[in-house]
Amino acid sequence: MKLSRSDVVRLDREHLWHPYTPADTWEATDPIVVVRAEGSYLFDANGSRFLDGNSSWWVAALGHGHPRLLSAMQAQAKTLAHCALAGITHEPAVLLAQDLLRTAPQGLSRVFYTDDGSTAIDLAVKMSVQSFKNRGMPHKTRFVALDGAFHGDTVGATSLGGVDVFRTPYAGVLFDCVRADFPAGEGGYARAFETISDIVKQGKDSIAAVVVESIVQGSAGMRFYDPAYLRELRTLTKDAGVLLIVDEVFSGYGRTGTMWACEHAGITPDIMCIGKAMSALVPMGAALTTEAVFNTFRGTKDRALWYGHTFCGNPIGAALAREVLAIYDDERIVEQVLRKEKIIAKAFARIAEIRGVQSTRHIGMIGAADLASLTGGNGYLGGLGWRVYDEARRRGAYLRPLGDTIYVCPPLNIEDTDLDTLLGIVEESLRATLR
Repeated sequence: MKLSRSDVVRLDREHLWHPYTPADTWEATDPIVVVRAEGSYLFDANGSRFLDGNSSWWVAALGHGHPRLLSAMQAQAKTLAHCALAGITHEPAVLLAQDLLRTAPQGLSRVFYTDDGSTAIDLAVKMSVQSFKNRGMPHKTRFVALDGAFHGDTVGATSLGGVDVFRTPYAGVLFDCVRADFPAGEGGYARAFETISDIVKQGKDSIAAVVVESIVQGSAGMRFYDPAYLRELRTLTKDAGVLLIVDEVFSGYGRTGTMWACEHAGITPDIMCIGKAMSALVPMGAALTTEAVFNTFRGTKDRALWYGHTFCGNPIGAALAREVLAIYDDERIVEQVLRKEKIIAKAFARIAEIRGVQSTRHIGMIGAADLASLTGGNGYLGGLGWRVYDEARRRGAYLRPLGDTIYVCPPLNIEDTDLDTLLGIVEESLRATLR
């Protein structure tokens, strides 16, 4: 039986609990009820369609319903839909690891699969601590992360997070994390690096790893930092005997104009975490690491990494992730990003002139505009961004603001005409809200 739109909304309000959504606000909202998706569009049960301005939480980098991905999923499901990876192996997982390492920064040589980006970060945390324990340094258990960081929603990933609204409610169960300044603002780069340099040098005997989002802090409001900071951080951690964990869950897979954002800095981390766009259609994540880290787990059984998830390396996800990489090659996705980046840049230059827009920035297929100070006002809980959301929805685009930061993060292969339409809607919606 197919439900009517009103029945979907009624049952939703009776039974569902939505992520990152105040209950009272949701119950007063007439939601978009998605019945299908194609290309860069989401289709509502009422016949409306909306340009997907955030790639459905940064996952649909190749848009919705890419025929090659649907075909790969169907083909894999017919032969091997699920198989554990504990003590046995299968072709999709092996071939995906080979394909990933071909694209990864030089020096990464091992792949450990997990379920998504958050669990990839948790995996990297455990991997780091046990690696030092196996080397006879069990006291190296502390982590350093940046203000404004977001690394996921598991307890371990939340512990590393620096967005207060996501972290504060769970403070009693999170592990301690040393917080370093985000390298932003005039003179901010030098001050921030001096701070983290002092932290790492003074704490190198107890610090296991420094964890950073690569080039872009997504959930903090699409904040960018100079690749030189990451390059110097790589030197700093290596000299101090501290691991560098780079979170590419959002910024990887071409989003910033290179396949991996850390390529802007020309560095290879000790551990690189990926997810989101990795398999496009099903949950999938991984941590890629060096042979040096892997070799610390050799030896007696108690030195093994006693970690794993039921669906890690699942055959359908692996087959999809392989096809994603093949599509990137065949359709020259990263080259498309470099061309479309210029379109986004021009649009946000116009947006910067709108009265009430505080600042704008862009990189690759990301454009962002701040409507209120990120360090003042209501920040992530601000309401101005949601007024822009409402205006954009009326015009045919789905934008989910980060508080009072409006951003676009569309599919990388979005048609030029659709990209122009999306950017036009953002500009019109801002003007209507801020007039």
